[in-house]
Amino acid sequence: MSETSVPYRVLARKYRPRHFDDLIGQEALVRTLKNAIASGRIAHAFMLTGIRGVGKTTTARIIAKALNYTGADGTSGPTTESTDDCDICRAIAEDRHPDVMEMDAASRTGVDDIREILDGVRYAPTSARYKIYIIDEVHMLSKNAFNALLKTLEEPPAHVKFIFATTEIRKVPVTVLSRCQRFDLRRIEAPVLADYFKKVCAQEQVSAEDSALNLIARAADGSVRDGLSILDQSMALGAGTVTADQVKDMLGLADRTVMIDLFEKSVSGQCESALGLMNDLYRKGADPSVVINDLLDICHALTKFRAAPQLQDSSALLAPDETRRLNELAGRLSMPALGRAWQILLKGVTEVASSPHPQKTSDMVVIRLAYTADLPDPAELIRKLKDTSGMSGTAGQSGHSASAMSTVTAINSTPVRSALVPAPALTPDPNVHPAVSPKNLSDIVAMLEQSGAMILATQVRMYVHPVKYDTGRIEFYPAEGAPPKLAQELSQQLKAITGERWMVTVSSQPGAPTLAQEVQSKELQQREKAMSATLVKQILDIFPEAELTRIYTKE
Repeated sequence: MSETSVPYRVLARKYRPRHFDDLIGQEALVRTLKNAIASGRIAHAFMLTGIRGVGKTTTARIIAKALNYTGADGTSGPTTESTDDCDICRAIAEDRHPDVMEMDAASRTGVDDIREILDGVRYAPTSARYKIYIIDEVHMLSKNAFNALLKTLEEPPAHVKFIFATTEIRKVPVTVLSRCQRFDLRRIEAPVLADYFKKVCAQEQVSAEDSALNLIARAADGSVRDGLSILDQSMALGAGTVTADQVKDMLGLADRTVMIDLFEKSVSGQCESALGLMNDLYRKGADPSVVINDLLDICHALTKFRAAPQLQDSSALLAPDETRRLNELAGRLSMPALGRAWQILLKGVTEVASSPHPQKTSDMVVIRLAYTADLPDPAELIRKLKDTSGMSGTAGQSGHSASAMSTVTAINSTPVRSALVPAPALTPDPNVHPAVSPKNLSDIVAMLEQSGAMILATQVRMYVHPVKYDTGRIEFYPAEGAPPKLAQELSQQLKAITGERWMVTVSSQPGAPTLAQEVQSKELQQREKAMSATLVKQILDIFPEAELTRIYTKE
């Protein structure tokens, strides 16, 4: 390098905003700070939060310059305009002024580091109007460091200002937040970024395609610094020209038209064609995780077009042809199908990111999409079953209601083997509590349950085969597994409930079925009757692997 050559400065540093008017996408913050400075209502502590690359540290420096501005003659006060003619402001911009100190809390997290700040707070600034402490990534400070800062932060000297910056606002204690004015720096929208990158290219005398700048703006994900870094790399790759193809190759992106084709074939069940497109994208260098994320974006755009056709997703920077295709595709897809695709792709993003074989995993996600494409819409299925049942008229002949509902769901393309079907009403067991004497074994169980003897009631229901029953006398045959003292405990409990003596004996003769067996027998009869119903047969024809697991009766 020759002595006269100037080191190259990356675009993110070269085009760092120097004044409030240079900040893009932060109109609310700029307006608030300008009004505060102009009116003299300047807080003693500011908290700047937002994602990486939106200008938190840059804004902190702009605030420091604005508050310490003295002008060319050294007599001016704080300003919201340009500060280029001020020596103090130039020193602050070059990070060499002793009264404006920046500290990285990620590397200086302890209470001793905060004590250094507190020791210097009591001294007046050397030449500036305010002594300003800028603490970046403040959420990294330890609990003790935060506690040490609290008192000074609440009542600092008049010549001290604190400016904090963080990407993790939730990790900052509430006690600190309550002592600061909070400003949330917004994620920069893609169209705003694309326009800004176009101006940068013009100043750098580099020609750039609009589609290439749109791709960079989408890849930046709201971060100006990330976008400028990508643009810088694109300029180096294109040697003075930035094209969409170059950006796609550099970032491993796929053509948006191809991605729409891939999504359409996947949700249409064209598995072979969809996998062919996946293979082509992989050979061209597309990142599998980026492909799945792009499919997720398309699913989101389609769902918005379907739910609110009057709204256009301006942040997606879609070409007119792409918008037309998405509108057409949204009109052919139902909301349940889009919701199912969203869930599959959302899970697929995590799977691809954590998989040792991202390409194979992305193929599996596409296969899953294709094989769920022919799953019926539950609402449409219910309507068809209602119509079929109503036209056939067989539901009334079999004693079933034509308004019965059946529900079939799918998880990972596998139908759940359950259905809700109509059935004849069960005859309920008597549930009375006789005042003097129960009439049968069911009354005995009801009495035991009402008296709180739930375990004994269950044992009677499960193990007692009645042989003889009279008032005050029960003879039964115990089922296998019955407790040995069942007769004795039942006699004692009945005497306590009724106040009369009950003789409960065990017989060697087989008795009638237990109450539990009677219920099971009735359920079996209902099941056989339900399986012969026309509506149930129609459901099983549509879902041959379904199984009848439970019968609900509408009384």
